[in-house]
Amino acid sequence: MNDRSTNDRSDSTNGSGDRMTTPWGEHVLSRHPEDPRDRLRAWDASDEYLLGHLAERKVPLDGTVVVVGDRWGALVTALAAHRPVQITDSHLAREATRANLARAGAEPGSVRLLTTQDPPPDRVDVLLVRVPKSLALLEDQLLRLAPALHGGTVVVGTGMVKEIHTSTLRLFERIVGPTRTSLAVKKARLIFAEPDPALRRPANPWPLAYRLPDEIGPLAGRPVVNHAGVFCADRLDVGTRFFLRHLPDTRGVGRVVDLGCGNGVVGTAVALADPDAEVLFTDESFQAVASAEATYRANEVAGRAEFRVGDGLAGVPDGSVGLVLNNPPFHSHQATTDATAWRMFTGARRVLRPGGELWVVGNRHLGYHVKLRRLFGNSRLVAGDRKFVVLKAVKE
Repeated sequence: MNDRSTNDRSDSTNGSGDRMTTPWGEHVLSRHPEDPRDRLRAWDASDEYLLGHLAERKVPLDGTVVVVGDRWGALVTALAAHRPVQITDSHLAREATRANLARAGAEPGSVRLLTTQDPPPDRVDVLLVRVPKSLALLEDQLLRLAPALHGGTVVVGTGMVKEIHTSTLRLFERIVGPTRTSLAVKKARLIFAEPDPALRRPANPWPLAYRLPDEIGPLAGRPVVNHAGVFCADRLDVGTRFFLRHLPDTRGVGRVVDLGCGNGVVGTAVALADPDAEVLFTDESFQAVASAEATYRANEVAGRAEFRVGDGLAGVPDGSVGLVLNNPPFHSHQATTDATAWRMFTGARRVLRPGGELWVVGNRHLGYHVKLRRLFGNSRLVAGDRKFVVLKAVKE
């Protein structure tokens, strides 16, 4: 993203965050984990637009204020004096929120931090929604919150123009009530929805369960469970499909990590093939880890498994793992970046024992082999087609 007007990028690289000016004061905000080389800001023009609207229109904030999808805590940090509730699917966003609140001197406990897997508040007087990339996640969250809305609830969504589509507005209309949008300011737009207590809302389709197709080998016909927002929630993505055809023999490996597990299909395949394997499923998404556990349980695997929401491999002891399997993301919200993949590879090298292996699937053009050679000193092509490659690096 090279357009500075979107306000995605920081003008400084001091590593301690950047200043966002709001009607409630200036706040130094950072993403998590903090990295002095990261020029991506912890907020953008859509956050500023929403906060400016609340102040200009003097929206009452003395009831229960719920903020959904606050990406790095910018919104709840600015509104901390009103004791809002934050609902997020991201462990990293929650950790960034904690750090930003502490930096702002917010009273401990002033912001209630919930995940997308927690029960929402019983009553919502102001609902602020940062539109997510996933329409399914927005659908799930609106349906979960809808019973708490009342005729007087103020509902305002926000996002960059490229993130708000006709389907987004239709979803608000179908679940909340009559919906309209604002004019665009700095390529950001607001969504206004008026709760209709008489609206007949559809049943929540999430989580979604389906069975894998026959060509998936040992997983043929087996169940997969996806919570809303998980990558390719309604089908098996082609990268994972390719990876499943080329997984290593794990007999005798010991502990295996499905890093960035998503719905847990890869780790579940390992557990089915090798009942002696101990599989750790880890992801920074609460929805993903819930999906992985549901998929594992649905397959009635007779093995040992751990399910952990966290920052990559943080908390996993050095040299304690025999194999790491990874399909790394290359986006952070709307920004294309290899920072997450690099951190995953670095973490994998730390936790692998000597002779342990990292297996990675990715788009051929991403050039992961270069990063693996820099970190491990080696990288071997296991399999490839015109789009994907499976690479192996060994800790020496």
